[in-house]
Amino acid sequence: MVELIEPDVALWGSWLESLEEWGAVTQDGSGYHEGRDDVRSAEGFAAWVAYLRERSDPRTPMAAGFVHATHWWIVEGGEYLGAITLRHSLTEKLLEGGGHIGYGVRPSARGRGLAAWALGEVVQRARERGLERVMVSCDDANIASAKTIERNGGVLEDVRETWLGTTRRYWITT
Repeated sequence: MVELIEPDVALWGSWLESLEEWGAVTQDGSGYHEGRDDVRSAEGFAAWVAYLRERSDPRTPMAAGFVHATHWWIVEGGEYLGAITLRHSLTEKLLEGGGHIGYGVRPSARGRGLAAWALGEVVQRARERGLERVMVSCDDANIASAKTIERNGGVLEDVRETWLGTTRRYWITT
């Protein structure tokens, strides 16, 4: 059964396998940034997972340019399949291109509807947090992601050049 869970150090091996599938640069929606996060050592991975969990606590001080966010991992049978993040607020930069919700599914798990399912779950959680609508964006060339957003009620606001490249910006009423 597929589920959303808090980031968990017990999935380190599966997470690293996913990182290799992504090409070890990033995993969309995971909060991971190569060069900033040490995930290859057990200690570094545990520290990164703790950081992801702390970001959801409004009492946690955030670095300039960062906002509080809740991270979930998409898992099935103990295997890490992807990640999705709900940012609790938007900076000007996130309003331009990043949005409230970011997600990604590891290449070997794509085509199963996991992103659409996870996005639907997190839109409900956004409503529970009091967000009346959320902005979700994707690369203009990412047709699969555009369809995922549209399946979940996304209404295209515009397509624009952003710090992410040519970006489709959608709003979803929660």
